[in-house]
Amino acid sequence: MPGGLVALLDDVAGLTKLAAASLDDVGAAAGKAGTKAIGVVVDDAAVTPRYVTGLTPERELPIIAKIALGSVRNKLLILLPAALLLSAFADWAITPLLMLGGAFLCFEGAEKVLGALKGEHHEATPVDEGFADAAALEKAKIGDAVRTDLILSAEIMAIALSDVAESPILTQALVLAVVGLGITIGVYGVVGLIVKLDDIGLHLAQRPSAGVRALGRGMVKSMPVIMQVLAVVGTAAMLWVGGGILLHGAEVLGFAAPAHFVHHLAEAGHHLPLGGVVSWAIGALLSGVLGVAIGAVIATALHKIRH
Repeated sequence: MPGGLVALLDDVAGLTKLAAASLDDVGAAAGKAGTKAIGVVVDDAAVTPRYVTGLTPERELPIIAKIALGSVRNKLLILLPAALLLSAFADWAITPLLMLGGAFLCFEGAEKVLGALKGEHHEATPVDEGFADAAALEKAKIGDAVRTDLILSAEIMAIALSDVAESPILTQALVLAVVGLGITIGVYGVVGLIVKLDDIGLHLAQRPSAGVRALGRGMVKSMPVIMQVLAVVGTAAMLWVGGGILLHGAEVLGFAAPAHFVHHLAEAGHHLPLGGVVSWAIGALLSGVLGVAIGAVIATALHKIRH
């Protein structure tokens, strides 16, 4: 009996170690996949605060919570099953679909660059006029935000799937779920903080301490700058990630010359001071330049078709 108990405990310990190792693998894969999706994540964080403009401050966080819930449904109930079916029955389509997503990122980024050069300003929110009441306006904005999130989430899940396409189906499901939930919590947590920065600053500006009041006024005044910086960083990240996806996809499909050229130039940066940073910057810059070029071609073609 004691021997049987010891054997059982050994089996339990072995299973525990195996489960822990599997969780470590899932965590590492999820972290790697989430890092590759950073361009889409930054753009998501830059776009979402615009959906609460024109609404009363007390409704901002509830609306962001509803958008976050819609994002979770998008990722776990629509995109996760679709990604697993794709991986199981049409894994050959993952790279082309990922490249389509990369081309879309390049197109959106290039449109923002071209619009900025022309002095245009595009709002990602529905028109506030024409709604019977505040509830209808909120519903319209939430619906618009969730539809936009579906596109961004599809790109995030495709990027994550491409990184674990060779893993067992259970590992793929766990990684996609972890990436989806982690990115949603991170993005909408940051968005909630961003939209409340001016309220926090206004509260601090009314405190007795002169230093705290100055900090509060600085936070209120900095909000437009923060939004501008987010928009610029989001656009740059979209172009860098989109261009990188296209380079990698072309390499996988047999057209490796552009990727090898970028890799060769990036490797040359290792010989300079702060070699790792310089090498990454060169690769990101060249991917971004490619992203602008391809995105501009797509944008120009679509504009001509529309006209």
